This record gives sequence, structure tokens and C-alpha cells, in this order.
Amino acid sequence: MTKKQKDPDIQAPNRRDFFKKTAFLSASLIASSSILAPIKITASSLDDPAIIDQASWGTKLGDLVDKNHYGLPSPYEHNNVRRVHDLLSSGDRYATVSMSPLHQQEGIITPNGLFFNRSHSGTTQVDPHKFRLMIHGLLDKPLVLTLEELKRYPSESRIHFIECPANGSTGWRGPQFDNLQFVKGMMSSAEWTGVPLKVVLKELGLHKNAKWMLAEGSDNSEMARSIPIEKVLDDAMLVWGQNGEPLRAEQGYPVRLLLPGWEGNLNVKWLKRLEFSSKPWHSKEETSKYTMLQKNGKAINYFWPMEVNSIITSPCPEVPWSSLKKGDIIEITGLAWSGRGTIKTVDISLDGGKNWIEASLKGLVLPKSWTRFSYIIKWDAKEKMLLSRAIDDSGHIQPSINKLIENVGVEGIYHRNPIVGWFVSNKGEVKNAHVRS
Repeated sequence: MTKKQKDPDIQAPNRRDFFKKTAFLSASLIASSSILAPIKITASSLDDPAIIDQASWGTKLGDLVDKNHYGLPSPYEHNNVRRVHDLLSSGDRYATVSMSPLHQQEGIITPNGLFFNRSHSGTTQVDPHKFRLMIHGLLDKPLVLTLEELKRYPSESRIHFIECPANGSTGWRGPQFDNLQFVKGMMSSAEWTGVPLKVVLKELGLHKNAKWMLAEGSDNSEMARSIPIEKVLDDAMLVWGQNGEPLRAEQGYPVRLLLPGWEGNLNVKWLKRLEFSSKPWHSKEETSKYTMLQKNGKAINYFWPMEVNSIITSPCPEVPWSSLKKGDIIEITGLAWSGRGTIKTVDISLDGGKNWIEASLKGLVLPKSWTRFSYIIKWDAKEKMLLSRAIDDSGHIQPSINKLIENVGVEGIYHRNPIVGWFVSNKGEVKNAHVRS
């Protein structure tokens, strides 16, 4: 591991220099794609129609209040959408994954309409009045709950990410997409509302030999996964709310399982049954799929927590620096996360890993949640190779590509968390690049 140091050519400017470069008349800052640049008044700008003419939208009434009954984004944000690619679909759009636009997101909460979606048989529409959750197996008191009865339990709200274990697989062997959304968009983060599963089980009399729980969905694929009892009694939740409203149908309405920090596939949607047993079930999705292939050709079929990870979201191919001028002050920002705990440190490199600089953590720093990081530099119009490397409080460090290959080989597509590189040209164009060492 390279020792952290600061190169005088890439050192961030001090606070006074930052404000000197960005302040104008104490208010005229524009921020676009994390780029800070002052608006300068010139003789020609005084004739700018956007300044001297009344804006067209101010000359007429706006849309009727509640015209759409459910708030919609501005029509100018038409590119802020999830995307699907045929390479990630099973010949149709029923079994596929839609990628979240990470480059468009602020903070650590993904809007419900942009939350990434993995489906094995399309989006199921469940009638909440006919919803039933059967809880049975090694219990003294098996139980069937309606949605209304489930919601009578005391609820909690927590912020956690959900990530597909195949996230990052599209660029694992080599850059396939110059596109952050397709490189790392199989994840999102939300505030979830529901009841801790251990609260429900407390009154049902869990048998001592109950070591596993089967969670089964009611969709056409009947997704089913075996969950160890330790996780069930730790932080597992039955959730019905997402970001202050009921779950969307594509997120498992009316109830899904939430296993914070663990593989997205384990967070079973459209939940219908929980069964307790002394042994796992070896379902299709934990034997032929969602296994961790090793370099010796054998696979681990129970490999649950998502590894420590990070990605720079600005700049990225969708958010280039091509509009910058030499000397502009800019912010490098991104996301870090870990299914094993809380992000402790994020380092960035501007030179492909020769030197590492500690970034600042921004906003809330929560366990098994996204964490924002930031570092401010002065653009020198020189080529850069940007990397980010996260470390969590369990001591795990995001590995290089070579280190990950050394540990697990190259064949598998799951649980790939190597350091991701963006090459920035001297013109500010951004491309995905592999930095293997």
C-alpha cells in the first residue's frame, strides 16, 4: 500500500484561495456537476436577454396545483432516469436490472422512482387486502399476518443501501462502458420503515434448533433464500415503507425483507412466507446462481455481506470537466459504503495510485449506508488518473484489481469491489480505465 502524501502540484488550495476564486459580489455562484465557477460581469453580459428580459415563465400562470396528483420531476431533468441494457437482460425485460443514475443523485437517499430494480419475473402487483405473511416451522406459535396486523407492531426507520452482488461486474474484466450508471448503478440507498423481525419472533417461541430461515416471495419466480438465524435476530426487518411512503410495486409492495448490508438478492420482495428450520434449503438462487466462484473452480454458495467499496461520481463520463478553465476550483466527490459496518476513511489518488490523499467525509456517516466523500482541487488542465479507496471500521480495505484477482480469480461476476479508475484528459474528458496494481 502506498504511503499517503501530498504532492505540491495537486495539493488543495487553502480556504482563503478557495473563496477568492469563487466569490463574486458575495452571491453569484453557479454550481454545475460539482464545478464551482464565478460569474463575471462584462460589457457584453449586460445585454444578455437572460438578464435584462423578464423570464418567459414569469409572464404566465404556472401549472395547476396538484395537476398530476403525484409530484413529478422538472421536464428539464428528462435524463435523470434509470436505464436497462440488453446485455443485462435475459432476452426480455421481465428478468433484468435497471441501473440507478448515481451521477445525478445528491446526498445518501435515492428517490423511489430512481431506485435500482432487479426482477426475475417482472414487477408483481400484489393486492394489499389479500396479502398474507405466513410465519411457521420451528416455532411454538405459527402465525399468519395481514398487512394491517403487521403494521400494528412498533416500527422503526433506518437508512441503508441495497446492492446487487453483481454490481461492478460490467467492468470487471475490462472497461465495457464509459458510463458510471452501468459500471456501478446496481445499487441505491433509502430510508426504510418497518418492524425488526426479532420483535415479531419474540412472542412466537423460536425453537433452540432453529438455525435457518427461508424467506419466500409471492412473485412468479417465487424467489427464496436461506438466511442464518444470527442475521434474523440481529438487524433483519420486515419493511413496508420507503422514503416516507409505501414501497413501490417494483420494490416488493406491500412488504419486503431487509437485510442491511447483505446481498440485494437476499432482501426478498413481495414477501409471503418465513419458515424456520435446522438446515438451509439450497434453493436455486443460492446454488446455481448468486455464488462466489473461486479461482480453483469451486464456488462458495453462502457469501452474504457486501464488501467495502467506493466510486467517484464527479467527475465521471457523464459528468466531465470539459467545461473547465485552467485554475478553476472543483470538487471531487463520490460514494463509499460497506456491508460490514461504517466507513472510516476514504482516500483518493490523482495519479493512478502513486500518491493517496485523505478525503473529507460529508454529512451523515451511518453503518451499512452510503457515505459521501469530497476533496477540492484546482484544475491544472493536466491528465489525471482518479481513484478512490475506502476503509471501513471492521478493518477491511477496498482492494486493487490485481489483489482481488490474486484472492478470487477472474471468472466470477459477484462480489467484485476493486478500486475503479477514471482517466481525465487534459481537455477534461473522462473515460473508464483499469488500474490493476
